[in-house]
Amino acid sequence: MLKTDENESWLIRLQAGGYRVTAPMRALIEILCQSERILGPLELFDLGRKVYPRMGLVTVYRTLEKLEELGLVQRVHQIGNCHGYLRAAHGHEHILLCTRCGRVEYFSGDDLSCLFARVEQKSGFKIQEHWLQLHGLCANCHA
Repeated sequence: MLKTDENESWLIRLQAGGYRVTAPMRALIEILCQSERILGPLELFDLGRKVYPRMGLVTVYRTLEKLEELGLVQRVHQIGNCHGYLRAAHGHEHILLCTRCGRVEYFSGDDLSCLFARVEQKSGFKIQEHWLQLHGLCANCHA
């Protein structure tokens, strides 16, 4: 999917969800769709103000909340850092996170059913979903 198509898709989903799409929200969506890195709320605020100078920090948090509710972005926990946001995975994808530059890459998930069956048997839990996040250095940072 092209980035502009993804932008439009997000805007349509927001409107269908009953949200009023504003100019600051459009700017934030474009930034999130174009980014190949995890973005924290304050970083997103700084980037958003370059496009829409009157943007408020509350707008950033509200937009992230709405996008997360709709499953368009996901919150990512970083090692030794606050959480950030990135576009939600498509289908059954997981993420690779660079601990130095914040770059994100998606990869297709493996069949983890055997592992889940063992964990369920030992713990008594019924696993309903999972989220696999691998941390390391991207090709640019470990070269």
